Amino acid sequence: MCKVQVLNRFKTKQQTEQILKDLKEGKVDIIIGTHRLLSDDIVFKDLGLLILDEEHRFGVEDKEKIKNLKKDIGVLTLSATPIPRTLNMAMTGIRDISLIETAPKNRLPVQTFVTPQSDALIEDAIHRELARGGQVLVVFNRVDKIYDFCEHIKELAPSARVGLAHGQMPEKLLEDTILKLYNGEFDVLVATTLIENGIDLPMANTLIVIDADRLGLSQLYQLKGRIGRSDRLAYAYFTFNPNKILTEDAYKRLDAIMEFSELGSGFKIAMRDLEIRGAGNVLGKEQHGHMEKVGYDLYCKILEQTVSEIRGEKKKEKLECKIDISCPAYLNENYIKGDEERIKQYSQISDIDSMSALNELKQETVLAYGKMPSELENLYKIALIKNLCINLGAKKLLCNATTTKIYLYRRQDIIPPKCAEILNQNKDIA
Repeated sequence: MCKVQVLNRFKTKQQTEQILKDLKEGKVDIIIGTHRLLSDDIVFKDLGLLILDEEHRFGVEDKEKIKNLKKDIGVLTLSATPIPRTLNMAMTGIRDISLIETAPKNRLPVQTFVTPQSDALIEDAIHRELARGGQVLVVFNRVDKIYDFCEHIKELAPSARVGLAHGQMPEKLLEDTILKLYNGEFDVLVATTLIENGIDLPMANTLIVIDADRLGLSQLYQLKGRIGRSDRLAYAYFTFNPNKILTEDAYKRLDAIMEFSELGSGFKIAMRDLEIRGAGNVLGKEQHGHMEKVGYDLYCKILEQTVSEIRGEKKKEKLECKIDISCPAYLNENYIKGDEERIKQYSQISDIDSMSALNELKQETVLAYGKMPSELENLYKIALIKNLCINLGAKKLLCNATTTKIYLYRRQDIIPPKCAEILNQNKDIA
């Protein structure tokens, strides 16, 4: 028989003490709890499996505590939007990652809007949702002014039953408010980002987020996930102060939440968050080394090599090959103007290793930026030639109008059948 206990802020002092005692003595088989489980007074008799749901809610210090709970235990983390630090660890091979891309049955994508805040918008959105018998979630993430804002919502929608919830409320009052919301006693709930997780309301299908530019990208995506949890079309309005100049990062976040509106976009959102915020430090809560001096790409390569060595995996060292071809080959700044986009393009070009890969990247680039200049086409071909030469064991290729020479690291690195095979597979390169 399996004994399961719950530990959270709603437990009394006596209940908490008894649960901690049973946990220490091994009388509890499964403990489900909040961040309270990371407190110093928590002692496990024999912890074997740790499951972190909503992993993005745990900060760096929390992760350090988790690592110190016990060594060599199984850890499973779950999240629709992994934080950049965790996602980077998965991408570099430190952690394994699995994706669930199948949406629940009959689920529809949430219609997403990023728009200036106005009373007319809020009033119209509330009235339209109430007209079809649904509920509305309004996120206002400032506790000091949330009561005044709640009164303002009541003025905009006098016929609506409006509730209020935030994390500083007494436990009993907060619990009663959420239960009333579940029971349909409230039409509108004004709340902080407290509702970001754990709220499952099939009837709540309109979300209004006030000052959305002040929230993180993962937060925005998680909030959007509170609605559209049935077969009814849902609407999310991410609003910002029209008199405020948005920062570059805030603009990128709002642009991303608009771009990735289809079902199952959590991984893409997390990847964009990684691009915007950076990966952070994977070694601990303090920064180690100077990653900016070697560059992010080189840092990831070194990290990947180290992980492979620890795992005992033997990887063949990739040789370098110098290419000397007399033709213009470069990426024009007028063709791709953004620095980040050009860096990404260079990275993709360096990975071209076949004609099919070249044609696929070329098609994507033309679709995104228009007709490709001849200099960039030359760069594509030279990148392919370089990678083919590396596969052949060549250290240098010299090509001009009259002569083509290939210099090898060792003569035995290349044999005629291999050379003929590679050339036949890529005969359209010229």
